[in-house]
Amino acid sequence: MVELLSGRSGSMKIKYNLLHQDGKARYGTLETNHGTFETPMFMPVGTQATVKTLDCRELKEINSAVILANTYHLWLRPSEDIVNKAGGLHSFMNYDRPILTDSGGFQVFSLAKPKDITEEGVKFKSHLNGENLFLTPEKSIEIQNKLDSDIAMSFDECIPYPATYEYAKRSTERTLRWAIRGKNAFNNDNQSLFGIVQGGEYEDLRYWSAKELVKLDFDGYSIGGTSVGEDKETMYKMIDYAIKYLPSDKPRYLMGVGDPIDLFEGVMRGVDMFDCVHPTRLARHGHAFTLDGKINMKNAKYKEDFTSIDSECDCYCCKNYTKAYIRHLIVANETLGQRLLSIHNLRFLIKIMENIRKSIQNDRFLEYKGEFMNRYKIK
Repeated sequence: MVELLSGRSGSMKIKYNLLHQDGKARYGTLETNHGTFETPMFMPVGTQATVKTLDCRELKEINSAVILANTYHLWLRPSEDIVNKAGGLHSFMNYDRPILTDSGGFQVFSLAKPKDITEEGVKFKSHLNGENLFLTPEKSIEIQNKLDSDIAMSFDECIPYPATYEYAKRSTERTLRWAIRGKNAFNNDNQSLFGIVQGGEYEDLRYWSAKELVKLDFDGYSIGGTSVGEDKETMYKMIDYAIKYLPSDKPRYLMGVGDPIDLFEGVMRGVDMFDCVHPTRLARHGHAFTLDGKINMKNAKYKEDFTSIDSECDCYCCKNYTKAYIRHLIVANETLGQRLLSIHNLRFLIKIMENIRKSIQNDRFLEYKGEFMNRYKIK
């Protein structure tokens, strides 16, 4: 289980403790203002201060530790000032475990055009009403300081794939300058600040980005710009290129990755933290993780299947409901079906991480990885 090892400890920076290694795979703990938790971990995404369809009680029941909230979306609504008046994100959403906020950098990737990305910041239009927006490193940090998350992220450009070497180099150099500006603007003693390694698919750029960020002594380091359309081999190379230059005494966070196989591949390379919208998005489309691979609950073969989604899963969904019932809910477009699948999919990934942690402690990570891969069918 994702164990809460201690309660709230007051104002502090996060601290990573490396307790055991099996090859490059790392078992450790992450101390935060809202408790100490084991790593490696998978972090559910709560874009708008909510993990879609779930409440905070249910998140605790699946043993969630850190969750994510989205700086861009909360900036637009309800606004960082309203969240701040509520006492910060933890009070606003009633979650008393750690929260990480992203920087808005992914919105640079998804909403802005290259011509609108300048040294000063990024121009783009609101996805809500078309309003013209301008986001700078300083503004991103100001928003996150007011949101009062445990971990804030540096403002960066998520480099698209493919990108030319010249584009990736310009972007990576600018992201470093943005990181410096953001660090200078950072003003919240309750928070920690992570730097984000960029560089696209180019080894020398990843090396340079990691090396220069480490000189700035961030509280942790993220590997960004992966899972943006590249093939798996390229993604794993991006991780390899960056991670070997990151310090062993700081947490390492692979952004936007949540496929079960990718979790194993990331841990094998030394990653401590993962996040992705994948499990809840799959749930809303009627798909479920199982140890034998993903399944589509809309499939007619489940109409009279009165077994649980996964007999080895200990989630509320699998303990109480059958495939036949969940299929009925999904086909009937009932929200409960999406909720139950979200509970299951998140618990599935969190339990994988629990098992991974145990395997590292017992020096059998590669053995467990092989057992999982041999059973999990990619469709």
